[in-house]
Amino acid sequence: MAEQAMQRTVASEGAIRARFEGVASTRGYDLVIRVVLICWILFLALPNATGVVARVRIRPEMWDLALLAEVLARSGVLLYFVLAAWLAVIRIRPVGKARGLQPRLSALAGSFLLLTVVLFPRHELSIGLNLLAAGLMLLGHVLAVYALAWLGRSFSIMAEARRLVTDGPYALVRHPLYLAEEIAVIGLFLQYASLSTALLVVASFGFQLQRMRNEEQILRETFPEYAAYAARTRRLIPGVY
Repeated sequence: MAEQAMQRTVASEGAIRARFEGVASTRGYDLVIRVVLICWILFLALPNATGVVARVRIRPEMWDLALLAEVLARSGVLLYFVLAAWLAVIRIRPVGKARGLQPRLSALAGSFLLLTVVLFPRHELSIGLNLLAAGLMLLGHVLAVYALAWLGRSFSIMAEARRLVTDGPYALVRHPLYLAEEIAVIGLFLQYASLSTALLVVASFGFQLQRMRNEEQILRETFPEYAAYAARTRRLIPGVY
């Protein structure tokens, strides 16, 4: 009896999974996901937009190098979000998707877990550390915009295969967008540094690593030429890892 009940449970779970995968392959599901993703990205962009406007309105005599660096950093974040929203509109439909719950949870946690850092107290930094933090955020987001623009209509949040991109920054490493994001993360962490935020950064990076593995797996399954590309490029840091 117990074995039969277990078999029925497994069969039921399989049917639910198959039904979900069937729905996930429809155009209607793709449209809903695009709309939700665009709204969420624009929602995340709003604080940076208002922050840039508020700082630009500051009287010219109150401007200094630190304020300029912060405005530029926030502008980089804003540009990244706007480009991501636009690519969510025009991206092509995937030809392959990672199956199961883990890839989806890893993608969501890797993308958004670190946003909770801003709930912690922000430190008053010296001019030097302010410039360093803002500079890292600006550099990271400028590089992220470059990688994202090169990725173009193949942009994804989830582990999906749309088109294999192997040139530009993707000729140097397999995940230049994540490398750029981690540079920006270091700058953000400097502003909120504590044991709690350090644990958040480590957890977020762990999800990002799993996200990379998931993406590599679906790309390997979808594009036969991916194996040769992966053999000649590092995952994240040129010549190192």
